[in-house]
Amino acid sequence: MTNNPFGDLSSEGGFDLQAMLEQAQQMQAQLVAAQEQLAATTVDGSAGGVTVTVTGTGELTGVTITPGTFDGDDADSLADVGDLVVAAYRDGKAQVDALAAQALGPLAGGGPEELGGGEPGRPLGFGGPGV
Repeated sequence: MTNNPFGDLSSEGGFDLQAMLEQAQQMQAQLVAAQEQLAATTVDGSAGGVTVTVTGTGELTGVTITPGTFDGDDADSLADVGDLVVAAYRDGKAQVDALAAQALGPLAGGGPEELGGGEPGRPLGFGGPGV
C-alpha cells in the first residue's frame, strides 16, 4: 500500500510530471521568443503633424514634426506640439499594447478578465467589475 493519497502516479492514467515539465519549458521558450520579437518591433504613432516611434517595450525612440506645421515663435503653437507628442505617443503605445496582447496573450493563458476581474492590460482589482 502506498502513502500517496493520489495512488500510484507512475501507472497508466497517472500524473506525468516529466511531460508537464517539458510542456512548461516549451511554453517558456515560446514566451521568451515572443518577448524578444516584440522588443525588436517598432511602431509609429501619430497625431496632427507629429509622428513618434515606439519600441515593442514602450520606449519612445524618435519624434518627427512635419516642417511648416507649427510656428516656433508662437507659444500656443509650441504648447500644441507638446500635446501632440503626448497624443502621438499614446497612439503608438496603444498599438504596442495590442501587439503584445496578440503575441503574448495565448502564451500567458488569457487575460485577467477570464479570471473574473480586471480589464485587459490592468492588474486584477483595478478597474474590473465590482471594484
